[in-house]
Amino acid sequence: MTRFFGRHHIAIPGPSILPDRVIQAIGRASPDIYDPELAEMVHGIIKDLKTVAGTKEYASIYICNGHGVWEGSLTNLFNKGDKVLVLATGIFAPGWGGFAEALGMDVETLDFGKRNPVDTETLLERLSRDKKHEIKAVLVVQVDTSTSVRNDIHAISKAIKSIDHPALLAVDCIASLGCENFYMDEWNVDVMIAGSQKGLMTPPGLGFIFFNERAREAGKNVNLRTPYWDWERRVNPEEFYQLFCGTAPTHQLFALREALNMILHEEGLEQVFRRHGIIAEAIWAAFDTWSSKGQIEMNIRDKHSRSHSVSTIKLLPPNGTLLRKWTRDHAGLTLGIGLGMGTNDDPKSTGYFRIGHMGHINPNMILGLLGSIEAGFEHLGVARGTGSLEAATKVISQT
Repeated sequence: MTRFFGRHHIAIPGPSILPDRVIQAIGRASPDIYDPELAEMVHGIIKDLKTVAGTKEYASIYICNGHGVWEGSLTNLFNKGDKVLVLATGIFAPGWGGFAEALGMDVETLDFGKRNPVDTETLLERLSRDKKHEIKAVLVVQVDTSTSVRNDIHAISKAIKSIDHPALLAVDCIASLGCENFYMDEWNVDVMIAGSQKGLMTPPGLGFIFFNERAREAGKNVNLRTPYWDWERRVNPEEFYQLFCGTAPTHQLFALREALNMILHEEGLEQVFRRHGIIAEAIWAAFDTWSSKGQIEMNIRDKHSRSHSVSTIKLLPPNGTLLRKWTRDHAGLTLGIGLGMGTNDDPKSTGYFRIGHMGHINPNMILGLLGSIEAGFEHLGVARGTGSLEAATKVISQT
């Protein structure tokens, strides 16, 4: 068999699979960017984005990827020299912190390793020592795409509030928005950033910053704000073009409108969360069965800390790389690379691979994916437990 027949399954943790309807929404003639209908559509998109984020406050759209909204959020909130605390559970929160450092901020990192979520007791201990309240914000990801850890954002927020520390809570939901439960207002999150290319099932190119009045007030008169990233210009624009600091990304917006229709107005957001949970549980059941014997191990041991959108798997090196090559060439399945998981014994992360299970995904696709991985394990002679597909099927059939 070769990879050239049938529909290829891209199971990387973003960009995720595009629904046919989203692709079709892009394939239309360019609109008149001054037509009131376009402005009306965009205002509806912003309203729906806030519903997905669980907020009634502010949302702004930028033409960028996730790294763009890392920078955009920082420039709206801080002055040079301000101190931020980064909670690291992989490579992405430190990446955000690296942008803060490059912008001239004082960055401190609490590193919880590559296999564990944030420990709130450790966070409380550090914030309790900050008697002068020098820490202006806490930066954390809900799901780290490299390790697949899921942090309990509500618990982190409650920990900060429990000692009345005034630090803002800023959360990266790039790998989780539209996949994991997230309730920005209810959980007292001040800033949240996300992108279009994962749970929102839209091509890369749109970044989102959600923020509340507390964050807006904290960011007044900061010295890092620049014209393009300035969220104040986008909150109450006098002209439609000011929402995007220029020409609107029209075809990206058509795609996003269709994706939001599917998420909110057809399937329903809570059902979307439930579907992602069921699919994740099926994948975990398969890998926990495989890992009962031999070389296979889920990177995150505790189920409560496993992501519903991406799973990182550990094998003996170089079997992660070899499996990805085999499934790509012989099963029509592309798995994600081991990202940022290098060790002294495996510096290129060849013993790891990742499965993206976010967005436009269903049980049929997941069972095919697991069957292809089983075939790859068999080809490579990877030692493993038996009954994994039955375990996954049981999860799906019972829910």
